[in-house]
Amino acid sequence: FSPLRCLFLLLMFSSLARPFPKKGRMQHNKSVIFHLSHNADWTTGLCDKVQTMQRFFGLPPTGELTKDTLAVMKRPRCGLSDVERFGETIRWKKTTLSYRLEMIRHWHPDINRTFRAAWKLWSSVAPLKFRKRNRREADIVISFHNGDHKDGSPFDGQGGILAHAFLPGSGIGGDVHFDADEDWSFNLFAVAAHEFGHALGLPHSSDPGAIMYPAYSFAPNYELQLSFRDVKDVQHLYGISPNFPSLVLKKPPPRTPDKCDPDLSFDAATELQQEVLFFKDRFMWRKHPQFEETGITLISSLWPDTVPSHLDAVYENVGRNVLTFFKGHQYWELRQLKMEEGFPRNISDLGFPSRIQSVDAALHFRNDRYTVFFTGHECWRYLRFQQNKHNMACLCITIKIVINIKRINNLQIQFTIKTQNIKNLNKINRSVSERLSVKTRATCLHAVQHSDSSEKGYIIYDKGSSWLWC
Repeated sequence: FSPLRCLFLLLMFSSLARPFPKKGRMQHNKSVIFHLSHNADWTTGLCDKVQTMQRFFGLPPTGELTKDTLAVMKRPRCGLSDVERFGETIRWKKTTLSYRLEMIRHWHPDINRTFRAAWKLWSSVAPLKFRKRNRREADIVISFHNGDHKDGSPFDGQGGILAHAFLPGSGIGGDVHFDADEDWSFNLFAVAAHEFGHALGLPHSSDPGAIMYPAYSFAPNYELQLSFRDVKDVQHLYGISPNFPSLVLKKPPPRTPDKCDPDLSFDAATELQQEVLFFKDRFMWRKHPQFEETGITLISSLWPDTVPSHLDAVYENVGRNVLTFFKGHQYWELRQLKMEEGFPRNISDLGFPSRIQSVDAALHFRNDRYTVFFTGHECWRYLRFQQNKHNMACLCITIKIVINIKRINNLQIQFTIKTQNIKNLNKINRSVSERLSVKTRATCLHAVQHSDSSEKGYIIYDKGSSWLWC
């Protein structure tokens, strides 16, 4: 490994923001973060920190400044240290808290509305009340600042660190600071909900589905809600709201999928270079052949504001260096993590008839340069020619329950299905006489495919969790 690369990463990524800034803290923090002591091997300490951060974000723990690590670094995030743990419980000693807004240059009535909605996320699950004050002293002061604003944690301009907050206490304790250089037209609600959690005493969570995860989740406002972990943590500090039981019945807090769940199934799966990606709801697991750990992370950690959640199908076209994602009647193409111009598009642009409104599964055959799509009881072969000319042909009648397929290597294919009942799985592609035999148990299966017509393929079953080394 390169120690200089690891040092560069930590200097950029490891925020030095702390709940209570004070004089002399910078030198102390350098000693803590970089393991500076007379006997310490500082290069090992640096790369250990990189690996800790990578595990926290569900990345392969290489200790290296990889492309994916850089992508995580560039994500908008909170200014509180990502992997810091507080040794004691810090909370307000009361449940009715006041807040005040100040130093807001470009006032907009939506700001008040947004902050009220962010506070309500927390007060709906814990017995907390929040009162806005205009001029009087308040427990929590919310303000906007540029650059160095004399609290020991300067902002960095647009992007990067968007805000930070301080844990409950007197003086600056509980205050929330937003970077005034940011465009707050679309993401203020998500950032405020996260920072208000800190103001209540919550540290960062390692659960990528939590609002308190250090990298913000910019879901549409109507989709944003506290996760099961967020709810559990704030109720540990303040107790349970009287309205919480009825709220749970209407809309239970979402749980992050567990890779060891015996009933686990995937929305989609695909290769990406050396890795295999498994998609579920808002999340994905990344399986790398050189690492036993299979980390879970948000889809938006690699593709912020581009790839939707709850996907129907995904496949990689290595020849074009393109990943294609499907959800409903739309599809997206990304090259090197960036959206291609003109997307999303309607799947009818690929040549599907108007009656086809979604894709259940997709599998790209690298050597033969075509893609097989599964839609309901049908499967289709898609050829893409030059000058964006397309050819889509219905090949056969197959099973409706297939929901995703991925190519593991040149010979092996995995199918993930929705139910345990399989009937009449026909030939997938008669042009190469691929024959598949079927058994009827479990929820995950993979098939070995041979392009030689003299060979027969076969299918064996396994649980979805076993693909994630559980």
